[in-house]
Amino acid sequence: MRVVVKVGSAVLTQDGEIALKRMLALVDFLARLKKKHEVILVSSGAVAGGYTKLKLDRNIIANKQALAAIGQPVLMNKYAKKFAKYEILPAQVLVTAANLNSQNDIKRVRATVETLLNNDVLPIVNENDATATDELELGDNDQLSAYITKHTNADMLIILSDIDAYYESDPRENPEARAFKTVCSIDSQELNKEVTPNNVFATGGIVTKLKAADYLLKSNREMFLASGFDLSDVKSFMLEGLHKGGTLFTCKGE
Repeated sequence: MRVVVKVGSAVLTQDGEIALKRMLALVDFLARLKKKHEVILVSSGAVAGGYTKLKLDRNIIANKQALAAIGQPVLMNKYAKKFAKYEILPAQVLVTAANLNSQNDIKRVRATVETLLNNDVLPIVNENDATATDELELGDNDQLSAYITKHTNADMLIILSDIDAYYESDPRENPEARAFKTVCSIDSQELNKEVTPNNVFATGGIVTKLKAADYLLKSNREMFLASGFDLSDVKSFMLEGLHKGGTLFTCKGE
């Protein structure tokens, strides 16, 4: 099985720094997952990584692009060092929305990823914020990861987030809110709600995750949403075959 794992800025950063312990836990999980499946990582964190070196206003797109340019090598260097402990070679694949709107570019991205996987290299995909413009920005890596899942013929997308599941109502406002274990369809009203990111570096929220899930469900692919702070649910699901927590978006078996 081919799996895309997306990790968000809220998980990878803390107090304006890269959250190294959480990154190490992620790398350990990916190393174990890679023994069973082909793995592609979609990683946020470039802008946050740049911000650790230079404090610029992230609301100005030129500053955001500059921070991404600074942060990409910072982020990849940290990944490379951590993956080296598991004798895994990572590779950076930068894409823009324009790439994913062009069939020729999609073919080239797919060919690059296939070549990396065939040579036992772990592709790390990110939006190229350093050159993307306002009009071309994908807007969030949830959507990017869904596109990558489809266009690289992956079977499943795993989103690791500060949101640990899809709930019937906002658990921050309703502590009694019930988490959905399995979801086959998403109401259009849910998809049209306002995006409410929780993290200063994040651009998404539950809405962008639902949009990613809806896109994949319509492509007959699965998505699993779980916590990126505590990886026990995703480990149980992917490594042990036990669905203890998190939400699986699937229509298989319906």
